[in-house]
Amino acid sequence: MRLQAPVPLTLEEHRELGREMRAANSRLQELCKVVVGVYGPNNHASFTFRKVAENLDRLCHDLQAQAAQDLPGFSVDGFYL
Repeated sequence: MRLQAPVPLTLEEHRELGREMRAANSRLQELCKVVVGVYGPNNHASFTFRKVAENLDRLCHDLQAQAAQDLPGFSVDGFYL
């Protein structure tokens, strides 16, 4: 059985996902600052929160690169970042 090539997201789908991801990333960064501020940088919850925030930021960068790949010829700057 052959695997089918995935159908990339459309321009509008990337725009919508980008809005959601930017909002989530921004909010998570704010919450991370609160947790680290309350419990300190050496706390286990703070450490985990920072890792989650870093990974969400990395995901936004990866999605930005994917949008450029999915939509050649379109300006996708700022969709996810």
